[in-house]
This record gives sequence, structure tokens and C-alpha cells, in this order.
Amino acid sequence: RFCLPLLLASLLTMATGEEIAPALQDSWGDFWLFRFFVNAAGYASIVVPGFLLIQYFKRRNYLETGRGICFPVIKSCVFGSEVKSVHQDDGSLPLRAEPTESSTARQVFKLLFCAAGLQASYLTWGVLQERVMTRTYGATETDPGEKFKDSQFLVFMNRILAFTVAGLYCALTKQPRHGAPMYKYSFASLSNILSSWCQYEALKYISFPTQVLAKASKVIPVMMMGKLVSRKSYEYWEYLTAALISVGVSMFLLSSAPNRTVSTVTTFSGIVLLAGYIIFDSFTSNWQDALFTYKMSPVQMMFGVNVFSCLFTVGSLLEQGALLESLHFMARHSEFTAHAVLLSVCSACGQLFIFYTINQFGAAVFTIIMTLRQAFAILLSCLIYGHTVTVVGGLGIAVVFMALFLRVYARSRMKKRSKKLPPGETPVQKV
Repeated sequence: RFCLPLLLASLLTMATGEEIAPALQDSWGDFWLFRFFVNAAGYASIVVPGFLLIQYFKRRNYLETGRGICFPVIKSCVFGSEVKSVHQDDGSLPLRAEPTESSTARQVFKLLFCAAGLQASYLTWGVLQERVMTRTYGATETDPGEKFKDSQFLVFMNRILAFTVAGLYCALTKQPRHGAPMYKYSFASLSNILSSWCQYEALKYISFPTQVLAKASKVIPVMMMGKLVSRKSYEYWEYLTAALISVGVSMFLLSSAPNRTVSTVTTFSGIVLLAGYIIFDSFTSNWQDALFTYKMSPVQMMFGVNVFSCLFTVGSLLEQGALLESLHFMARHSEFTAHAVLLSVCSACGQLFIFYTINQFGAAVFTIIMTLRQAFAILLSCLIYGHTVTVVGGLGIAVVFMALFLRVYARSRMKKRSKKLPPGETPVQKV
């Protein structure tokens, strides 16, 4: 029982030549690979029975033969109530509000409000994320304090608040009639949980600036997942900017500073966790894209995904006995409680700002704001937590953000050209 995790940890350490971080030396059970399999087993204990139930109802042709009080619930969860929309526009994001009646000053104020909301939410979220995962709580002159180690509990905190906010929003505003089978949200939920867990866990091994740049490079696996999952095709400039991003990230990762501290050294475990984050997150976005072919709003998507996220995470935490342990940690350290709650508030509010910004100004403006946010996040992290960046690393960062802005510019030009062309013609040939 104890040999397998120790063997895996030893083999991984010997193969990469890295030392396990001091914070993880307290117990082999805190090693990320072991925690990943334990969490996955917890999710499987919920997914497998659910899968068997869905197959059972489908084989029984429950839609025609079912009766009783439970029929509407089972019908909604397994079969849904509507067929998919024929037109992609029917189930995608709501059409952007045109500023025909709004004055220029009002539009400028809205834009500043959206930019300030997004920047405040996600910059605070990034700074707190690094604080919670890399620093100790309760430190005194005689006691070094203790670190919070359970990334899954932070994911649960984020999802329970997002679920509550989305539920209230759907209850208070008019939403499209929901038709997607509820179980289909579980796929995006599971990949979203795992990507968030990898994101938190990676901060134990790599610096926050490295993580931000890795997030910027996720356009590459997103394109790959798009081809595999949705059979999408891409323009030549999308491949060009993806290549530039990969070059910039490689320059940053391969650069090294002589005065780097242990906490900012990019380790093999950090790279593996980042790769896991990017792969899971790429699947999430493409699966959600496919779900939008049903008639639903983004807030309904947020609600459906977070329902299953809460179910998976609380189930896994209870099975491991980690929920009470994390609550005890919160009781011991009020500062951590404030950080965890504020982290969740920023995450939930950030999602609402995303929907509002895209609805008011379109995806191009939103992408520019979020790209600037990534640059500010790197700067803030370096100032607050003392990360160092070499000249080559700085050039790599510049290449990455140049490629990101090039993507926004090219995409906006393509949309303008496609509007001017007659129906049925494409602005450029697909590759």
C-alpha cells in the first residue's frame, strides 16, 4: 500500500534529478502525483455509478416508458428537453449589444468599468493564489508556521461560490429554455476541476510568471483539441502566432538567472503540472464550445458546470477526510480564511465580468483587456514576491505578448472582411 507511491516518487525524482520541495517532505502523501491519483479515484467513485445509471435508463428507453415523480428529473439529466440548434448563433454567446442609443461618454464609461472589473478581479486572484500556495500561515519568531497544501479545497471554494452566483443570476433574470442533458456538463466540469487543481499545485514548483506564460501558450493545445474534438480548421496566421508564442515561452523557460531562489526554479514536476493544466483546460473550452450548440446562455453554462464541480470536489474531499482538515486549518488561521473567501469572490465576479464585457464590446476587446492583465500579473508578481527575469526571458515575454496582440488584430481584420464579402464567400482559404 505504501510502496507504490514511494516508488513512483523515487523514480520521478531520480529521472529528473530534482529534489522534492521542502514543503512536501513532511509526508509522501503530500506528493502531487499521489494526490492526483487519490483525487481521480474520488471522482471515479461518482462518475462510474453515474455512467452506469445513464446507460441503464437509455437501454430501458426510459423516455417512453418512464413514469412517476422522478421522470422530469431523470429526463432533464439524461435526455434533455430540446434538440440541438441548427445554427451556431442560436446557442452561442448572446449577441453583442450595439451602442446605437448610448452616448460616446456612456460607452467609454462602460469600457472603463469592464476593464477595471476584469483587472481588479483577476489581478487580485493571481496575487492571492500565489500567496496561498507558496507562503506559510501563523509564522512567529519561534514557529515557522504551516502551509496550506490541499489544492482541491481551494477549487471547491471557488466552485461553490460560482455555483451560488450563477444560480442567483439565472433565477433573477430571463434565460433561454434549457435543453441540454445535464450529464453532459460533467465532462467539462471534470476537466475544469483537474485543470484548476494542476494550476494551484504547479505553484509549489514553479514561479507565477512561468505559469502565466504557460497559460498564454495554451492556444497551441486548444487548436489541437479543436481539430480532434470539434474538427475545426484554422487560418495560416493562427499557426504563425502559435509558433511565435511557443518560441517566446521557450526563451523564457530556458533562460536562467544566477540569483534565482529555490521557489522560482522551474522543476520537472511544475512542467508536468502545467502541461496537465493546459491539456485539461483545452478540452474544457472545446467541450463547452460543443455544448453551446444547445440553446443556453453563458451563465447557464457556468451554473451547469459548477453543479457537477461542487458534487465532484465535495464528494472527493469527504471520502478523503480532507474537508474537515481544511476547515480546521481555516479555523486556526483567520488570514487564510479571508484569502480563500476573497479568492473565490474574485473568481466568481471575474466570470460575470467576462460575460458582460463580451456582450457589450465583443471578444476582441475582451482579449486585449485580458492580455494586458497577464502582463500586469507578471509585473505584480515580480514586485511583490521578488521573482527575477533575465534579458532573454524578458525578450521571450515580449515575443509572447506581441503574438497575442497579433492574434487579436488578425482576428478583428478577418471579421471585418467577412462582413464586407457577399454571403457564401470566405475571406481567406482555410489551411
